[in-house]
Amino acid sequence: MKTATALAALLAIALAAPAAAADYELPVILPITGPASFVGSGTRDVLQIMEERVNQTGGVDGKRLRFVFRDDQTKPQVAVQLTNEALAGKPSVILGSTITAMCNAQAPLVAEGPLLYCYSPGIHPAPGGFVYSATISTTDLAEALIRFFRLKGWTRIAVMTSTDSSGQDADRGIDAKLLLPENKGVTVVAREHFTPGDVSVAAQIANVAAAKPQAIIAWTTGSAIATIFKAMIQAGLDLPVGTTNGNQTIPQMLQYADFAPKELYIPGGPFPEHDGIFALDKRVEAAQQAFYQAMKARNLPIDNVAATSWDATSIVVDALRKLGTAATPAQLRAHIDGLSDYAGIWGVYNFKNDPQRGLDAANAIVTRWSPQEKRFVWASEPGGKPLAAR
Repeated sequence: MKTATALAALLAIALAAPAAAADYELPVILPITGPASFVGSGTRDVLQIMEERVNQTGGVDGKRLRFVFRDDQTKPQVAVQLTNEALAGKPSVILGSTITAMCNAQAPLVAEGPLLYCYSPGIHPAPGGFVYSATISTTDLAEALIRFFRLKGWTRIAVMTSTDSSGQDADRGIDAKLLLPENKGVTVVAREHFTPGDVSVAAQIANVAAAKPQAIIAWTTGSAIATIFKAMIQAGLDLPVGTTNGNQTIPQMLQYADFAPKELYIPGGPFPEHDGIFALDKRVEAAQQAFYQAMKARNLPIDNVAATSWDATSIVVDALRKLGTAATPAQLRAHIDGLSDYAGIWGVYNFKNDPQRGLDAANAIVTRWSPQEKRFVWASEPGGKPLAAR
């Protein structure tokens, strides 16, 4: 009888355990395979660190946080399929994807919620909706880069962009910022396009060389930017190059060591280490130190892949901790929209001034790839003004 009673007690405990230890599952859609896998897999590594940190500090609303990763294979149609699958579970928020094309494909599915926080700066959500874009927009990054070039005296520039949605967004952003009064002396002397899958852009580079620019903006990522770099080497075209922060990844730059431009500039956030270079808001500096420690503890690079998801995920987790896991998408949206002084590694977020994003060109810096130091170093102040020579 005692044995039966003990077994019954153990069974009761076993049956009760799952409810007591229930996780709060948060769906995450990433390009873990496919052309953008270097971004998706890196983002997954960072989110796994964040999941552990959150659970070590109390979880979310008394529950363990668990990110449920889904691989969109760098394909918009797969991102749509996975988003629909996630919606079936009626989540209050979905994180990802990380690439403009995928995020744009997902956006129509959440017109009435839930919250979709994309890790791409290349989408431009309308204010008041349920779609949010992480970090500084590509348009504002272009503003900082063009300002940097102009103040360096490079006013004759060439522009090369891809024909996909990311390239089209870049064209619009660059053109818009060239219309700023401060840039009236900047001239685009050559404009070339290519498809991301092109194995050669020699003809386009020949046209660029013939226009005799002082610098070039090559706005594409991954293997396509490598194709441009190689074509420049083959053509003997030695110019300062500016590119999107999608290439601000240390493993990628190490792979390109043999053919990367001597002067490669990338606009992005102020998260790279900068002791003695520039002082930021003390709360931002504190957030960055925590980020540095987390990355170094796992031997992960401090670059754009690591940084892009950090603040966006923190904003969502902090909102859920405050409102509870039962919060509706509308409540989460109202909470985030009300943030006007949120300090993260990218700066101080103000969603009242910059809806659906919280940051603008004033938060952007231009970095330079240093092959000697194997990292991205600050080349400008926030906003794009070149740093004084040290």
